Amino acid sequence: MNFAQKVKNLLTRNVEKVINKNHLEKALLSGRKLRVKHGIDPTGEKIHLGRAVSLWKLREFQELGHKIVLIIGDFTAQIGDPSDKLLKRPFLTKAQVEKNLKNYLPQIGKILNLKKAEVRYNSKWLSKLKFREISELADIFSVQQMIRRRNFSERWEKNQEISLRELTYPLMQGYDSVAVKADVEIGGSDQLFNLLAGRKIQEHYDQKPQDIFTTKMLLGLDGRKMSTSWGNVVNISDKPDEQYGKIMSMHDNQIINYFELATDLDEKEIAVYKKELKTEKANPKIIKEKLAFAIVKRYHGEEAAELARQNFNKLFSKKEAPADLPVLKLKSKSVSVLDVVLKSGVVKSKNEARRLIEQGGFDVDGVAKKNPQEILNLRGGEVLKIGKKSFFRARV
Repeated sequence: MNFAQKVKNLLTRNVEKVINKNHLEKALLSGRKLRVKHGIDPTGEKIHLGRAVSLWKLREFQELGHKIVLIIGDFTAQIGDPSDKLLKRPFLTKAQVEKNLKNYLPQIGKILNLKKAEVRYNSKWLSKLKFREISELADIFSVQQMIRRRNFSERWEKNQEISLRELTYPLMQGYDSVAVKADVEIGGSDQLFNLLAGRKIQEHYDQKPQDIFTTKMLLGLDGRKMSTSWGNVVNISDKPDEQYGKIMSMHDNQIINYFELATDLDEKEIAVYKKELKTEKANPKIIKEKLAFAIVKRYHGEEAAELARQNFNKLFSKKEAPADLPVLKLKSKSVSVLDVVLKSGVVKSKNEARRLIEQGGFDVDGVAKKNPQEILNLRGGEVLKIGKKSFFRARV
């Protein structure tokens, strides 16, 4: 792939929107080195594949020689980004954020070359802002603009609480762009309002407005928004066997979405899988195995991916699993983790079942399910492990 093709791929693959595309394309083709900003808030301890979509796009910028400015939102994480949130976010303490930060950079380092990146913490400047300056930033926007955001408008219609604290988040993220003099900012498609706010705030400080770049959203394994609290995520720090098993447990209708957004396979190869899945003779399991292998290889290497495939097939293939496993009959395909564990009879109370689940004592085809409220979508035939010694085969 030559230079022009790399620029085209950068601006199109997995991209939702680019503002101003013509301006950015000319800058890229000119060879000018850009300061490309991306902020990531440590609201949890692990980074999932959904967040990694933007990080891989940053990697493309880095490989073209541009300066990646990675902003760790140790201040904004405390405020809480309301983007795409349908409920009020909690106000995190400084101690909680510091705990989440402990292993953050090593995870990001699986994707970016951190030695060549500029890593900044936004508490360095946001904690020093005075009320007068915050008021000046707030004056750039109207309440109507904020309330028209999809997540806020839905909460408004449902009479759900929207805190003033949440309304200040775009001001903080926008000020980050001023602090680092960003030429470009990358974020998920849910970040569009915040990225546009950065352009306005840069203009307020007589800086040239950054070009903005949004990536497509990767949904969770079950087709809903990817959320750690729902247990439908794959983390970049998950062990190879865990990554492989999670992908094998995903809904079939998410296969192509993951090929496109979570792998670097050639688009022509992905198109073949997409066409194959539409045929009557399609075997989603075989195609899903290729997907699981590609994702594990990306984060852990080919040898680890091959071992994960062998381990999965050995332990959880329908052909090799013991035929005499006791059957656990379930009335519906959609059932909560808690209800499955209670139905098995392995534990006697809801409290005991919750403890077992939260401590990692429940697996579906080798994938730990630690959220008692997670809704499973079973096809039948899955191997369920409950506790250390109890195995069942699901039947719907």
